[in-house]
Amino acid sequence: MLTILYFASLRESVGKAGESLALPVNATVAGLVAELRSRGDAWAAALDAGKRWRVAVNQEMATLETPLHAGDEVAIFPPVTGG
Repeated sequence: MLTILYFASLRESVGKAGESLALPVNATVAGLVAELRSRGDAWAAALDAGKRWRVAVNQEMATLETPLHAGDEVAIFPPVTGG
């Protein structure tokens, strides 16, 4: 299982703060994002390739190629600016 967390405007767009998902074989961040987009409407819009969002796996910044493993925590969030 993966724990998926959604933050800020992404959480508002998809209507949930998080969920648990079964881990597909040979899972990567790209595969997870594609699966979430396939839910349609709000999911596809929020995670559109043209939108700016980031992913962290186990609190480390990740790329689309980052592999996923059972027990991982995946956070998806909009870019953050500091001040």
